[in-house]
Amino acid sequence: MKAAHKPRSEMIAETRAKLIAAARRAFATMGYANASMDDFTAEAGLTRGALYHHFGDKKGLFEAVLAQIDQEMCVRLNEISARAKTRWQGFLDENIAYVEMALEPEIQRIVLRDGPAVLGDPAQWPNANACISAITANLVALKAEGLVRDIDPEAMARLISGASLYAAQWIANSDDPGATSIKAVKAFRALMEGLLIPGKPAN
Repeated sequence: MKAAHKPRSEMIAETRAKLIAAARRAFATMGYANASMDDFTAEAGLTRGALYHHFGDKKGLFEAVLAQIDQEMCVRLNEISARAKTRWQGFLDENIAYVEMALEPEIQRIVLRDGPAVLGDPAQWPNANACISAITANLVALKAEGLVRDIDPEAMARLISGASLYAAQWIANSDDPGATSIKAVKAFRALMEGLLIPGKPAN
């Protein structure tokens, strides 16, 4: 009896997943510049032709790896926000958690160091607008609750996004990420708490 053939779509998805997994390991351990296409195609048991077919080139594969990590980060941040007892606490916890993720070696190397070097300004990455929209929506809701100052929510969202990214990159490129993270988080928390209307209980 012949084994049933997998549908083409399933085979394509499996090939892409294998290449992304192998490339992710290589980019995390060696960095983008030193990761060899031959190494991760061999590890995935595939050819260079498969890589070119699915991703175009090494940069295209790097974009796919970055998108996967970014999606995982979003899920984690949403879970952190959801655990908080108030909207403000969730908003604060989520943004601080993003800065603290800069301590994780994989995020540090792929997202915060190699990402900007390979793909340019993170503010222009495909996910950037969704991130700004999410922060803006939170600020609109917090403003409606009378908790935060009457500042344009989108303008403030862009400033928060920029500050958290810059803080994360500072940590990732620091000689002592742990010590830098403590300083960065303390300053970032003070910046965020400056949004609150004085005398309003945030919890």
